[in-house]
Amino acid sequence: MSFDPRELVDPTFFSRLDSIELRARSIVAGSMHGLHRSPFLGMSVEFASHREYSPGDDLRHLNWKLYARHDRLYIKEYDADTNLNLYLLVDASASMGCANAGRSKLHYAASLAAALAHLAIRQRDAVGLTLFADSVVAHLPPRARSNQLDEILGTLGNVRLSPAGDTEKALHQAAEMARRRGMVVVISDLFGDLDRIVGGLDHLRYLNHEVIIFHLMDPVERDLSLDGNIKFRDMESGETLTTQAEGVVDAYRKAVGEWREKVEEECRKRAIDRVELVTTDPLDGALLDYLVKRARTY
Repeated sequence: MSFDPRELVDPTFFSRLDSIELRARSIVAGSMHGLHRSPFLGMSVEFASHREYSPGDDLRHLNWKLYARHDRLYIKEYDADTNLNLYLLVDASASMGCANAGRSKLHYAASLAAALAHLAIRQRDAVGLTLFADSVVAHLPPRARSNQLDEILGTLGNVRLSPAGDTEKALHQAAEMARRRGMVVVISDLFGDLDRIVGGLDHLRYLNHEVIIFHLMDPVERDLSLDGNIKFRDMESGETLTTQAEGVVDAYRKAVGEWREKVEEECRKRAIDRVELVTTDPLDGALLDYLVKRARTY
């Protein structure tokens, strides 16, 4: 499965993101000059722009001349300052090809990753991309360079679904590639043994990354809103099962509901944000709602 990278760019949506900030809640390994708290102090080398002062910013970088003219506080920012490493981990296992509502989970995930990459690059943060299935299948190290978004879009557009997934193994591999503390965004349906997946998440948390999970589902997967004789096919194993929808729908919804609650519980224990989305949710509204909610609790 591949698609035109231009499909992942929505200029109207991206412009709406320009008024939102993605801030790390925890201390990250970057400089003091930007949006994120850091354990390091450092001097910049190339002036880039100003932004309004936020509580906690280093007062040494206030522009007092602008304050005298506008009676507002502004902080100097510099291109040399990389404030955050954002690691985007996108599931490319076969189950992500599910598209009962017309749009596959993979396309939705790629569009979400593209939007987050745009947001990070606009903040002059470093952003990288890792595609995974049974292992890591593609990796772009985090960079803050101007053409990084094009690299990410190209990699997402050329993704090929792998026949099976091993999320735990892939998360461990991704953790070894993400040694510099930052923010890890996992975009996945989280299909697989939950206890093993949690082991991979624990590895990321052990390295002091802040972790956000965008948990994607197809609406039929979540609700089984079907009637009559239906044939299920496991997209990773190829196994099939034919049954009457009416005979299994209640038990199915109960099992899926319990699984979703268990995923949420395991994330809460680890201070991991979990954002559940179905592929019929408008992506722009869903992401903006989360970012606004996150900003209010920061």
